[in-house]
Amino acid sequence: MYVVEMSFECFDNTTVSAVDQAINGLMDALRYNGQVLGREFPIVMDEAIFRVRAVCPEIESLHAQFNSDSVRACLNRLSQASLLAPKVKVLGRDLNSEAAAENFVPSWQVIYTTFVHTCSPLRCGETLMPIPLYRVPPVLNGDHKSIVKWQTEWQACDEVQMAGGCKAEHATLHEIKDADSDLFRRGWDLRGRIEYITKIPTYYYQYQVGGKSLAEEKQRPCPKCGGDWSLDEPIHDLFHFKCDDCRIVSNLSWDFQ
Repeated sequence: MYVVEMSFECFDNTTVSAVDQAINGLMDALRYNGQVLGREFPIVMDEAIFRVRAVCPEIESLHAQFNSDSVRACLNRLSQASLLAPKVKVLGRDLNSEAAAENFVPSWQVIYTTFVHTCSPLRCGETLMPIPLYRVPPVLNGDHKSIVKWQTEWQACDEVQMAGGCKAEHATLHEIKDADSDLFRRGWDLRGRIEYITKIPTYYYQYQVGGKSLAEEKQRPCPKCGGDWSLDEPIHDLFHFKCDDCRIVSNLSWDFQ
């Protein structure tokens, strides 16, 4: 990932509220297209220039060729706030984040995230490195907002259940663990949509914790078809289960690792 600075220069009198609305609208559109990562984008006023720093998956993430219709519309609306199109300066590689995948057409891919990850939830199945969402055709309504929103909810549930300090722990664990939960169904459906538009086998990650014993856990069936999906060797030391029919992968319960 790379840290970039976007500079928006005023060409006429304007107001802070107009600038705030225009820039934040653009940053939201870029985020929902996977071109910038995270949810907070501080805006600094430097006389007639407004500067925003963000993290991008690649050096070229903000290139016009990757813009969604929503991003293009927001860029056009900048003039209404008397702002010129942003100048982008790449400050360097972010040492605290993962590098993007080099292969955007792997033999298989997986929807996988945790509450500590800010990168794309679409991962190369061969390397587990994140594939920038804008490298994939739009999932719904011209961009990737649906999968970014799903990721935000999944991470929120993961953080609550990891903290384990309130009654909500069980409800949030249900959402990321059980195949009949709303979040699981929505994520699995998005997985299917991505597979359809990319023509690449795409899997969904089922989080697993708990269980009565290691022996019983190893015999755990696929949550959708009930079939045998245990692997002889884990993939990436993470996925101990893989169902090719249902397109689901899962870890051995964290209680037994």
